[in-house]
Amino acid sequence: MANLIVGVTGGIGSGKSAVMRAFEELGIVAEDADVMARVVVKPGKPALKAIAAHFGPEAISPDGSLNRPALRQLIFSDADAKQWLENLLHPLINQELEERLAAATSPYALLVSPLLFETGQNRLVDRVLVVDVPEAVQLERASQRDGGDTEQIRRIIASQMNRQERLDRADEVLDNSGDLSAMLEQVERLHQQYLEMSRR
Repeated sequence: MANLIVGVTGGIGSGKSAVMRAFEELGIVAEDADVMARVVVKPGKPALKAIAAHFGPEAISPDGSLNRPALRQLIFSDADAKQWLENLLHPLINQELEERLAAATSPYALLVSPLLFETGQNRLVDRVLVVDVPEAVQLERASQRDGGDTEQIRRIIASQMNRQERLDRADEVLDNSGDLSAMLEQVERLHQQYLEMSRR
């Protein structure tokens, strides 16, 4: 098991995935909450059956997998539906993350999650690294990546913890508003710092 667990969080479009890949290149195990969110709703899993029973057949794609776009529409316009889904999935995701982090073999490991604080996943980590960019950069990057629905991206930003609150709760901040080499430089520095901490 890793001696230190670092939670990595940041708003949509902040570049958490790129930062995660940079740490992985250095040999660090990283578990992604978004990936776990897919694992727990795979066909045959109890959570998928519960979602189908609650939201009806439109929540399931013809191939039997979760119809994410349909579900996203359902929950973004209905706070109760969103709450129900979170109550179902978050404990399952957290359990999956805990098991995988316990099996991590690198000196420290990362738990990467856009909703680290909102889901209580911060209780699973020793440090919090916030990947930070200004909101204008979030909008630009997320709309390039997701095909340009800026209204939906604004809604997602609004549904996440606000930037200042996230920064206030960070142990470390990686400013990702620059280019790739600036990001990699910060990752290398943090890597050395976390290695040092994991030896203590």
